[in-house]
Parts: sequence; structure tokens; C-alpha cells
Amino acid sequence: MSKRLKFFLIHLSLSFLIALLVIGLVFFIWYPSPLATAVGVTHIFLMLLVIDVILGPFLGLLVYKEGKKTLKFDLSVIILIQIAALCYGVFSIEQGRPAWLVYNVDRFELVRKNDLILENIHQAQPQFQLVSWTGPQFAAVKLAVSPQQRQNDMFTEALGGISLAQQPERYVELPQAKNQILQRALPLVELQQYNPKTDVEKTLAKYPNADAWVPLKATAVDMVVLLNKEKAEVIKIVDLRPWY
Repeated sequence: MSKRLKFFLIHLSLSFLIALLVIGLVFFIWYPSPLATAVGVTHIFLMLLVIDVILGPFLGLLVYKEGKKTLKFDLSVIILIQIAALCYGVFSIEQGRPAWLVYNVDRFELVRKNDLILENIHQAQPQFQLVSWTGPQFAAVKLAVSPQQRQNDMFTEALGGISLAQQPERYVELPQAKNQILQRALPLVELQQYNPKTDVEKTLAKYPNADAWVPLKATAVDMVVLLNKEKAEVIKIVDLRPWY
């Protein structure tokens, strides 16, 4: 085996190994299924990864020539560019990852890290001041307690386009919204209005403890949060539509 081919295979193997580690981080921790689809990151990320992983080794194969004086420099530049592109891509993906799944009025809202409004983060409870590295966490919005605050919230959302779910200083633990969730929870049979009956039955068969649901508002594809009403707990986020 020539040195050129040997270098190419080693470079390609290492690139694939790194790619697998990054895929594990992105799709199993930052964007657990089905949230990658809900945010719309899957195709963009995989395209970036394929281009970066394949292009680097093939460029190395193209410029590799035994005895070439600038060979080490050329290969070093290619590898550095490959690493820089991967780091930038992973950084961008990390900034847009789901940070919180926040119950607000009658639905959950998926809030990405770069959509959080952090101006008053110091007013948030300690557990809501930092975004977890182990994936999105659940929370609920503390609703306004006075007419004036309700009016301010309405103006902020209507005129500023800012949801209360984007403001960590308004977060409380999800169990505090238990009564509100139970009042707004919908019967499972209603899912058949927005999804094929076979899809609903196939999905629900996996989660026999689920007996109600609420919508999940996301950035790309809205989904469904399955609930157990007796325990008032989240069972699973599933890839079903909550409305037309």
C-alpha cells in the first residue's frame, strides 16, 4: 500500500470516528428524538458533516505527493481547515439546540438556546439561570398575577414578538403548573383529527401509560406531548401533529 493511500485511509477513518462522536452528541444529547425534526436541524447538520468529513480526506488525497517539499504544510492546512469548519458547525448547532420545553397557558413551547432573552437572567431562579449540557429540560411559565402584568405580557408578545417562554425569569418548576396542564390536556382520540389513524395507534401503542396530550410549539415542526393525567407527568414527545 502506498503512503498516499495509507494516509488517505487513516485520515478518512479518523474523520468518520470524529463524525460518529459528534452525531452521538447532537442527536442523543442536544437534540434527542424527535426534537431534531421539530427544530429542523437534521438535514443541515448531516450535510455539513458529510461535506466536512469527506472533503477533507479527499483534498488530502489530491495534494499528497511523496517527496513534495510543502507536503506537510499543505496537509496541515487542510486538516486545520477541516477542524475549524467542524468546530464552527458544532458551535452553531450548539447555539441553536433546544434549551427548555416550557409549558405556557395551554401548550409546551420549545425554546432554543439562542432564543432565550437573558436581560433579566439574574432574576431567574438558580436552576433556570443555566442551560443544561445534558439536553433540554422542562419548566413552566408563571402566569401574571395582576391585570397590569397581564396587559404588559400581552403587549410584549403581540408587539415585540417575545413569548414568556423565552424569559427564564418567569420560569417555575413544571409541577407548579399541574392543575393548569390537567385542565388543558386533550383526549387522545382528538389526535386522529390531525393524523392518520394508523399513525396514532402505532405511536400510542408504545406508550400505554399516556392518556392525554397537549401541543408542542416548535420552530420547524409542531409536535405532541403525551401525558399521564393521573400522575400529571410527561410521558413522551412524539412526532404527531397537534393541529392542521
